[in-house]
Amino acid sequence: MNSLPRTAASRDLSSCHLCLALASATLHECPRCGAALHLRKKDSLQRTLALLITALVLYIPANILPIMITEQFGRPMASTILGGVVLLINLGSIPIAAVIFIASVLVPLGKILVLFYLCWSLRQKSMGGERQRTKIFRAAEFIGKWSMVDVFVVAILVALVQLTGLLVIRPGAAALAFAGVVVVTIFAAESLDPRLIWDKESTNDV
Repeated sequence: MNSLPRTAASRDLSSCHLCLALASATLHECPRCGAALHLRKKDSLQRTLALLITALVLYIPANILPIMITEQFGRPMASTILGGVVLLINLGSIPIAAVIFIASVLVPLGKILVLFYLCWSLRQKSMGGERQRTKIFRAAEFIGKWSMVDVFVVAILVALVQLTGLLVIRPGAAALAFAGVVVVTIFAAESLDPRLIWDKESTNDV
């Protein structure tokens, strides 16, 4: 006896993404609000994997190239994300360094790995642990929204440093790559349809 609860799709019902109303899967528009209806996001896994590979490619230059250029007494010094963390620690700004390390290194990489794991489990049609995987997806989606916290922290830090007149900080080439990682991982999480976790045939996303 199958212990999994029946899904709306198994009952030939589709949920509207706009108003969350349930309607017959044979309909193309929501009878309540008129939005387009579909059982599952089209090519969800393929698009998510493509976005994750793009994010992983961007993650490399984001951590290798300089993300900020610090100029002190006329001497410029390029720093990577980790180099910037070390610099902030040396300046005594340990809390800010911790925030930047967690938000810039751990959170993006963790989100990419979690989404890769979910895509792999769906490809393998893994059964069991549906609730746990759904919670993991929600956690990754929630944590990923805080990936830009360090950007605001750096912006505030730059403003404060500029006021002292001792240091001049400019963004480096890695800043664009890092912004790309954040944006692409957000799109990757949005493109993955978590309802596939509860489907018996996970790869048949329609």
